[in-house]
Amino acid sequence: MRRVSKITAACTVTAALAFTATACGESSTESSGSDKGKMKIGMAYDVGGRGDNSFNDSAARGLDKAKSEFGAETKELTAKTGETPADREQRLESLAEGGYNPVVAVGFAYKDAVDKIAAKYPKVNFGLVDSVASAKNVDSIVFTEEQGSYLAGVAAALKSKDGQVGFIGGVDLPLIKKFAAGFQQGVMETNPKAKVQIQYLSTGSDLSGFGSPDKGMAAAKGMLDKGADVIFAAAGGSGAGSIEAVAGKKGAWSIGVDSDQALDPSLSKYKDTIMTSVVKNVDGGVYDLVKSVKDGKPLTGTQTYTLAKDGVSLTTTGDHIKDIQAKLDEAKKKIADGTIKVKTTT
Repeated sequence: MRRVSKITAACTVTAALAFTATACGESSTESSGSDKGKMKIGMAYDVGGRGDNSFNDSAARGLDKAKSEFGAETKELTAKTGETPADREQRLESLAEGGYNPVVAVGFAYKDAVDKIAAKYPKVNFGLVDSVASAKNVDSIVFTEEQGSYLAGVAAALKSKDGQVGFIGGVDLPLIKKFAAGFQQGVMETNPKAKVQIQYLSTGSDLSGFGSPDKGMAAAKGMLDKGADVIFAAAGGSGAGSIEAVAGKKGAWSIGVDSDQALDPSLSKYKDTIMTSVVKNVDGGVYDLVKSVKDGKPLTGTQTYTLAKDGVSLTTTGDHIKDIQAKLDEAKKKIADGTIKVKTTT
């Protein structure tokens, strides 16, 4: 994994990618082709963009698959830290005006912008990840994060030596609280004597908690100092700092989020301490939308990707949870059949 100083220098990291939308400010990448009749897909990332090793990268995988399969032209734009709602609106409108269809907005922060711009362009199909839009020409792509996080809690409780575990949330928001709630419930129902430390890196409209690896590292170090030996970070790019901190503590485990972080090249030096990752298959949601538009039957309304539908899951890279897989499978079955009801708030 790159060190924190390199993580925060997003421009340096993403410059190494073949094509990228970075967190260094508004940026875009377009395919070289512009043939008439070619499908055009627009992607508006949240802060961090392609190369965040997490949420945005998962969406990017869906875009890449659709681009390859359908021979599409693509344009990618990325949100800046501290931007205004008008900036998000302008980003979506520029894609719609440019003939891109569908236009996919990655992240709940785009909800108001999607509602406004989608209504203005009723013939364009929009996708909104992690929130539910009111406009009729929008596919709202949401996930049962709490279910995947419950399984992570079960794993944490079973792997922890003394039941001391931690959860780091990027921002104190309802979406991230779903991760915290599921994780805490999974831990406590597996080991009632366990203790779960919960900390958020920022609150309210301050979304910096999703892009501050230094804060993630500091929070993780604090939890480790208090005895935690398993830490789950649902904090976007900030999670990389937590993973690095955990790797420096002998016997401690980290749990990644959104992408299989043990497979990320920038985190590879720490793969032996990444127990598992709670994956949200954003790529699947993005691909499903693009395919539906390609087929002439655009998805609209709310599509919920659940544990039972493999919308969320735990990764098995490194076989670190192989010894507890039977218990995880049992918990998954109970969630799928409704025996276990997973909470969405702590």
